Amino acid sequence: MASQVLVAANRGPLSYALSDDRTLSARRGGGGLVSGLSAALAEQPGALWICAALSDADREAVRRDVSEPGVRMLDIDPTMYDDAYNGIANSVLWFTHHHLYDVPREPVFDAEFRRRWASYVAYNEAFTRALAEEAAQGARVLVQDYHLALVPGQLRQLRPDLRIAHFTHTPWASREFLDMLPEDVRSQLVWGMLGADVVGFHTWMWAANFASGATIEDERGIAQASFPKDGRCGVDHRRSAGDGRYGVKRVTSVDVFALGVDADELRALAHRPEVDAKLAELRAEVAGRRTIARVDRTELSKNILRGLLAYRELLAVHPEWRGEVVHLASAYPSRQDLKVYRDYTAAVSELAAEINAEFGTKDWQPVLVSVKDDFARSLAVYRMADVALVNPVRDGMNLVAKEIPVVSEAGCAVVLSTGAGAYEELREDALTVNPYDVSATAEALHAALSMPAAERAERTKRLAAAATALPPAAWFTAQLAALEA
Repeated sequence: MASQVLVAANRGPLSYALSDDRTLSARRGGGGLVSGLSAALAEQPGALWICAALSDADREAVRRDVSEPGVRMLDIDPTMYDDAYNGIANSVLWFTHHHLYDVPREPVFDAEFRRRWASYVAYNEAFTRALAEEAAQGARVLVQDYHLALVPGQLRQLRPDLRIAHFTHTPWASREFLDMLPEDVRSQLVWGMLGADVVGFHTWMWAANFASGATIEDERGIAQASFPKDGRCGVDHRRSAGDGRYGVKRVTSVDVFALGVDADELRALAHRPEVDAKLAELRAEVAGRRTIARVDRTELSKNILRGLLAYRELLAVHPEWRGEVVHLASAYPSRQDLKVYRDYTAAVSELAAEINAEFGTKDWQPVLVSVKDDFARSLAVYRMADVALVNPVRDGMNLVAKEIPVVSEAGCAVVLSTGAGAYEELREDALTVNPYDVSATAEALHAALSMPAAERAERTKRLAAAATALPPAAWFTAQLAALEA
């Protein structure tokens, strides 16, 4: 049966496991976004989630035609998938949107890049074909993230009857970085996104970046950003019809849907017995000292190294905190199949060890690093933290900055960088810093540790209220509603 509501995303709401006797079993994915989207889709009869088969077990499930209601997995060739996901999405688009290039050396767009880009196009086409097959007449399609940036444009060509939205969970690159891409690739990227009726971002900064970068005129057509006085923005565009003529004008609305936290679900997760046990262990390890917490993947954009440098400067400039504070640094390895990430992860561990060697004593370890992806431990850290350090150089949202105030027990002062997408919503009650300014970050940590308990508690309440303004199910529903407008 054709679906009236469809979601397309690289990762799906479940994954499969293959036992020794070749029996397949399905497991639901974790995280607030998956839970929220699943809950929202459950309220849409016949809704469908299209995703990639990410493991051998997933691919085996597709080959056996094993399917869960409301989910269709695509068995994409593993080599093509690796080229598209690691070679382009994570090594080119992620670096472009997060402004991470070491410009004297990167980027390099050579024949190998062109081969991988062809795989990225084909990967998007696989999703496009599946959506075109499964969508009912006039259906609403919500495409998720930079992995599938070409899908709206491809789908518009096949199914002009559909109402299409695209949401980007990352920042969108400034024009300067977008223009680093080869001209034809940039054109494909922009026109791919402009196939959507609505494109969404976490903040107006990223929305404005997109609209500005979408002003274009080439063989594909002509597009011009508009910024009405009400603060909203959009892109007017006409596709080339050949012979110097253009087709009918269309408008892509550019909107903001600032993803929030499901407070009830997160608090329930944070008070499970396994989290209580982790909390008891951490409190014994910290031994009554104040805590500065961070919970991140070792992602280059998270700025973990400068955060550690700021903590080292705090101990050097404010010796009164020596022996009185512990930095709980959860730094979970990320994308270790890419050398630059392996090197970054190693550098984080090395710098933490240097700080412990420089300042540590026989009964005090200044930095406790956790490199195991342990969700229960992370929630325990959330509950006990006195200060949260969230200092990304550039981040689409950064839900950690929203999650910690929601589950904090005694109140938590948030040191937040201006590069976080959450900055727009939380800046009034967070201590905000330039992510590159190590000294200012050290002073913000000092101010956060020195903040009176009553003030910290009041700020935490307001931060939690802002963090829960648009939980995942409402966030999803708002995008569906935008397609109806």
